[in-house]
Amino acid sequence: MPPSPIHLCQCPSCQRDMPHPDQDRHRQMNLLISRLDEQQRRWYAALESTRLGHGGDEQIARITGLDPKTIRRGRRELASDLRERPAERVRAPGAGRPRAEKKRPEDRSGPARSRRAGNGR
Repeated sequence: MPPSPIHLCQCPSCQRDMPHPDQDRHRQMNLLISRLDEQQRRWYAALESTRLGHGGDEQIARITGLDPKTIRRGRRELASDLRERPAERVRAPGAGRPRAEKKRPEDRSGPARSRRAGNGR
């Protein structure tokens, strides 16, 4: 899996021209997140959000670019000790995009074509 692009922190402190003490930490957080898969990103962001306390979801969302709902989901998953998350898979069974062969119609000359042919068009 190639690393995703590194997000630039959008917190007010990082947006100023002057350096601030957390700027390097925010850059390192985004570097780490760029190397994690989607559930690991969610859990890491949730852990950081929990550490910050009230308002942490929104602050971590500004820093990482993740949606606050995604961070809340990660906190719920961590609170349940990841019981509902399969250890051997990134996505739950049946989740994600359907396979290409499932997207294609079974038979291109199926009932839709025969109806059109019968209309005399």
